[in-house]
Amino acid sequence: MSSGSISIFLMRGVAVKNEGSSSSRERILAAATKIAQAHGYNGLNFRELAEDVGIRAASIYHHFASKADLGAAVAKRYWEDSAATLDALLAGSPNPARALSQYPATFRTALERGNRICLCSFMAAESDDLPQVVMKEVRSFADVNVAWLSRVLAAAGIVRSEETEERARAIFAAVAGAQLVARSRSDIALYDALIESYRVAGLIPASTF
Repeated sequence: MSSGSISIFLMRGVAVKNEGSSSSRERILAAATKIAQAHGYNGLNFRELAEDVGIRAASIYHHFASKADLGAAVAKRYWEDSAATLDALLAGSPNPARALSQYPATFRTALERGNRICLCSFMAAESDDLPQVVMKEVRSFADVNVAWLSRVLAAAGIVRSEETEERARAIFAAVAGAQLVARSRSDIALYDALIESYRVAGLIPASTF
């Protein structure tokens, strides 16, 4: 084999290794997210996670140096995905009011998937036990939601500009709370009923079509 062929072979080997490494990291994150949504940060266990993914526990440390690093990565990925979902919701809606009326559906999805709740809401309840690096990412989830709601409320002209953040925080807290109550009863219909009560009260705009 010529030196040029050897170089190409080695380069391909590195590419395959990197692809495999990236795939393993994604599978770990996906599995860890499911576990955290059901059991929170304290439910993350490297040995059990490795069994779920089908790798050795030691392999997880290749991607995440500690449980705190894993928890932070999971929370960060979660709020980044949530931010992308909200941006897509606004972009695909005919007007801001319509996007706002659909906001509760983004939390309903977790309940539809095995009676789960928002991962960052779950972790926020564990704040006393969370490493700072994890708590930082958990808070980012709330910040992203409140910022999006504030922006959409302002665009829809539903409240005065100086009141948008206060209303945004109220909507975020109410929707997250409804999700938590519904999960505790394993009753998604209860979530829908609570959201409808928010609409009747005027906290969230009625659905527009």
